[in-house]
Amino acid sequence: MEPTGERRGEWIKRLGRYGIIIAVGWGGLSLLARRSVFHPMKHPEGWWQLQSRIGAEDAWITTSDGVKLHGWFAAPPDAKLATLFLHGNAGNVTHRVQAILAIREAGSAVLVLDYRGFGKSEGSPSEIGVTLDAEAALAWLQQRGFPPERVVLHGESLGSAVAVELATRTRCAGLILEAPFTSASAVAGAVVPLLGRTLISGFDSLSRIRRVHAPLLVIHGTRDEIIPFKMGQQLFAAANEPKHFYAVENAGHNDIAETAGSAYAARLKEFYRLLPATPGE
Repeated sequence: MEPTGERRGEWIKRLGRYGIIIAVGWGGLSLLARRSVFHPMKHPEGWWQLQSRIGAEDAWITTSDGVKLHGWFAAPPDAKLATLFLHGNAGNVTHRVQAILAIREAGSAVLVLDYRGFGKSEGSPSEIGVTLDAEAALAWLQQRGFPPERVVLHGESLGSAVAVELATRTRCAGLILEAPFTSASAVAGAVVPLLGRTLISGFDSLSRIRRVHAPLLVIHGTRDEIIPFKMGQQLFAAANEPKHFYAVENAGHNDIAETAGSAYAARLKEFYRLLPATPGE
């Protein structure tokens, strides 16, 4: 039997209601996925008392869109290289003390940047915003006597995507990607199979890494519980030579330096030595 006009109208109304519910639910999930990208910790939260203990100075940086940023800068005597350390999506500069100490021990000066919305930095983070932040930090290092060809871009987790994007825009001495991922959608897909990839996009390092021609070091823990080890391998496979892969056995996502111990700084130092000589040397 053919449905009556009244019944057809009722079905159409029901379908409309279901469509609205699905759209609202989908929109809510997408919003939550986008918000999950950044977990900034604002000052005074954090271990700010550690600054004086490690001898780091404040770096105040203004971006091209007028946002005032903060970071810590530490340099060994006569450093020939500087590292721009772009941290992950949570915490702030005070949680990167071990990285500062290791990079300095390896012979490089280091600027750890707090993106907009993190630590003492103004604003709210976004993919475009953190890229502007990284560009401003690179310019700040140049003012301190480190031109781009003497700067190593070192990205950790989310910061790896920021570092890859910056390396497509400028020269650099080298690129270090620590616990990197291929894209935001791929990470979401690993967390929520099938549905995850459709909820979020952006931070697509896999498509961008092919445009990077700086020496590369990928560091990844073999037991990374957040970003699968295979993602670091995939990104490495897609990258241009010269490139090196450092697998840290039994390390998770947030304990690479701790698990590697003294070998971490030693591996950084080895990579620095492989970089082309700076002009005039």
